[in-house]
Amino acid sequence: MHYVYVLESEMDGKLYIGCTNNLQRRIQEHNAGTNPSTKARRPLKLIYYEAFLLQADAFNREKIIKGQWGRKFLQRVLKHYFAK
Repeated sequence: MHYVYVLESEMDGKLYIGCTNNLQRRIQEHNAGTNPSTKARRPLKLIYYEAFLLQADAFNREKIIKGQWGRKFLQRVLKHYFAK
């Protein structure tokens, strides 16, 4: 399986969107500080993910979610989460 995931920084509330074939390992790597993009924004928590059979489909979805429409989609899907 291939995953598109959204992490939220507990430090500043900003989101990070990524793609991986091992979701648990990738989250551990982010929180261990091995990813330069999120190292200074730790700790991070998983707030959303989607699973795909094919890597190409996951990469395409990641690109969509990173765009303006994708951010609006996340706000709609996670409206109760963001309203907390």
